[in-house]
Amino acid sequence: MPSRTLIVVAVAGVLAAAGVGLYVTTRPETGPNPAFFRGEPTSALYAPIATRRLDPRPLTGQEVFGASPSPAAQGVTMERREVAVSDDCAEALWGSAVKAAASGCARVARAGFAASGGGVSGQYAVFDMADGASADRLVAALDPRRGGGFLRLAPGQQAFDAARSRAEVRALGHFVVVNWAGPVGDVAGADLTFPQLALDGLGAFAQARVLAAG
Repeated sequence: MPSRTLIVVAVAGVLAAAGVGLYVTTRPETGPNPAFFRGEPTSALYAPIATRRLDPRPLTGQEVFGASPSPAAQGVTMERREVAVSDDCAEALWGSAVKAAASGCARVARAGFAASGGGVSGQYAVFDMADGASADRLVAALDPRRGGGFLRLAPGQQAFDAARSRAEVRALGHFVVVNWAGPVGDVAGADLTFPQLALDGLGAFAQARVLAAG
């Protein structure tokens, strides 16, 4: 028969292992956050695509990224990497709060970009939400000051310094677009203005839908 001491040690070991397992499964999820964030709710301009019911056409990577594989602004060209489209919007996000805010999202399309001259990595993502109200909620939840999470890097995107990155997040009718760029490596004082301006042109897909809706 095992001694009382051995039984106590065995039970303690089981409890310790259970405690480690509980911590691993319940610890808060972490990931990169932008240093600068600007969020904008939708506006009356996008009323014709305010809901997915009014604008039911499925979102595609070709629609968002096909027309501009290398968007440019003021001499800065952002070269597109891999395009990823998924019906699982949560996989593009980290953090329970932003994943909850993205519930009802039908599809996410995103791609990584790199400045042709090097030094800057970026991502452009589009979330297809149910309506403008849910899109506005996702924009608000993505604000790093809320501490609820943000985007993961896009597939194939070069890692950047998130602590010096900038993100612009806007609701365009029932869509949420995220334009996120940051410096790569030890590049000091990288100007993100024109890389983000180049990526901003990808929002033309939403304007095209507004015009198509009449």
